[in-house]
Amino acid sequence: MAILVDKNSRVVISGMTGREGGFHAKQMIEYGTNVVAGVTPGKGGTEHLGVPIFDSVAEAVAATQADAGLIFVPAPFAADSVLEYEDAGVPFVSLITEGIPVQDMVRVVNRLKTNGTTRLLGGNCAGIITPGECKMGIMPGHIFTPGPIGLVSRSGTLTYEIVWELTRANLGQTTCVGIGGDPLPGTRFIEVMQMFEADPATKAVVMVGEIGGSDEEDACEFVKTMSKPVVGFISGRTAPPGKRMGHAGAIISGNSGTPQSKVDALLAAGAAVADKTSDVAELVKAALAKVSVTS
Repeated sequence: MAILVDKNSRVVISGMTGREGGFHAKQMIEYGTNVVAGVTPGKGGTEHLGVPIFDSVAEAVAATQADAGLIFVPAPFAADSVLEYEDAGVPFVSLITEGIPVQDMVRVVNRLKTNGTTRLLGGNCAGIITPGECKMGIMPGHIFTPGPIGLVSRSGTLTYEIVWELTRANLGQTTCVGIGGDPLPGTRFIEVMQMFEADPATKAVVMVGEIGGSDEEDACEFVKTMSKPVVGFISGRTAPPGKRMGHAGAIISGNSGTPQSKVDALLAAGAAVADKTSDVAELVKAALAKVSVTS
């Protein structure tokens, strides 16, 4: 099993005919993702990479019965693109675009949560991949392999680094989810942890956080209740005080959002915490071995 996307997902890509959208659409198709349509206003009726292009999401969904969307459109238009998917009844959307104004995301996230029909992943995220089945985003597909480990991360680069360590250690992944580094993500750590807890194929979870915000600490309240082992990694632990760091969401408020507060929350929740990305795989192996002994 997997969470959110699998081999049956029918994907529409907004901005597919653009430079970035086209490059990553090609990678997705070659990986085996079922890309059924692209959307570029004014180019409806054409094809790109052998995929039909439509003028609107509504037209694409009506013609292809798509149930997942991926957005590569420029930041000023990204919020409206998300709402276009919601209007078309698409249940899952991943927003890759970065630099989206916070007030736009406030409008989008509040509307999606109020209506409750569409789940948004991102913005400013690497996307999502269920290895061997569906890749929706910008991650390098060849480093992922199917297996029992779920992963959720704010950072694309750290995801790739840690997944490569897991794969080299013969620890394949069920689904890897990038929630993005913006201050107001469409999906939070705690929501993904709940999905992994409910997924019978996921036997352990890796949570990759970073400096700023309180999302990791909030998720740790749920981690305390989980039946599956969790291994955490928090970046930014050596960041100099007062230095602006990384993503737009990398904001420390009082004692909340510091790397140490996140580490402390993970440890208090019973999770193992890696000091280095290269330590994650061994900690996962140890956690799985402990579960096998006690079960």
